[in-house]
Amino acid sequence: MKLLIIIDYQNDFVDGSLGFPKAKELDERIVERIKQYDDIIFTMDTHDENYLTTLEGKNLPVKHCIKGTKGWEVYGKTSEYVSKAIKVFEKPTFPSLELANYLKDKNYDEVELCGLVSNICVLTNVVMVKSALPNAHIIVDKRLTASFDEDLNNKTFDILKGIYVECKEE
Repeated sequence: MKLLIIIDYQNDFVDGSLGFPKAKELDERIVERIKQYDDIIFTMDTHDENYLTTLEGKNLPVKHCIKGTKGWEVYGKTSEYVSKAIKVFEKPTFPSLELANYLKDKNYDEVELCGLVSNICVLTNVVMVKSALPNAHIIVDKRLTASFDEDLNNKTFDILKGIYVECKEE
């Protein structure tokens, strides 16, 4: 069984408070990839008004993905597929333990992750998926993720290769 996980492809990371130009380029490519999968899951970075008082908020003092705001919603054409997801996980921090716990009893032998941001939420959720499904083939396509920092993006792919994640560019 195959699964696609779309990580935090939300307005605030694309054209909102933490947006960056390269993130916009992903929308059509993510939609095309979604069409290749029967099972899809979305994660959504989800904060409330007290975000700036959290540890993350103290280190990244930019309000973003406040639940119920436009910035929290999934971006562009990709948003049209949220209703087709088998699950949507709202997560208050980078990785989703709830996602890992959900996956640990599933029979997925291939899991692909895409979305934003490669060196933060994509990377940490790859590790969670790897923990939950240690024998699954895990894929991250370089064309379906991005970072505001190209150097960190490239280093992320080096790390992913080091933990036996297939990093493709098709």
